Amino acid sequence: MATLFVDKVDPQSGTSLEIGSSGDTITIPSGATITNSGTATGFGGANTPFFQVIKTSDQSISNANSTKLTWDSAVTESSSAFDLTNNKFTATVAGKYLFSVRVGFYDSDNNLKRTTIYNYKNNSGYRTSDFFMANGGIRNSTVYDTWIEDVAVNDYFEVYVLQNTTDSGACNVEGGSNFETSFSGFKLI
Repeated sequence: MATLFVDKVDPQSGTSLEIGSSGDTITIPSGATITNSGTATGFGGANTPFFQVIKTSDQSISNANSTKLTWDSAVTESSSAFDLTNNKFTATVAGKYLFSVRVGFYDSDNNLKRTTIYNYKNNSGYRTSDFFMANGGIRNSTVYDTWIEDVAVNDYFEVYVLQNTTDSGACNVEGGSNFETSFSGFKLI
């Protein structure tokens, strides 16, 4: 093995510089620094797929009934993996994902007592976040959940909610342009 000592390597005019060939391993030793003043491609990874969906209109939720949330709009999405027709995200790439859900509940009669999010994976409820006030009397409640999940290709995720009011009436899950209710996720690098 030979060692080449130079301060700069330039390609011929109008060409690109290639270091190594397909199948070669290029090693950067410990303590060395790579400085990039141009465009870096192929380094690290991408947080894809990713999505964020919201409700743009309210959804009425009956008392004491688990109800699947419907999503009206994709704010951003990288791979068309979120199905707005069936209201679920289906993974197209395996890995660890970060998911986040925010649900705003509203009862104009001020009778909210309990508000709950059920996060479903592959048609099975496995995560619950809720807010409970023994005597009720609440107009608004916002419930959040954020988690990291090992995901296989074709695993799918849905959000269900449950609410209880002191008068057994319905309430709304809020929609609108202020992201009162949203669901997002992305693959971690």
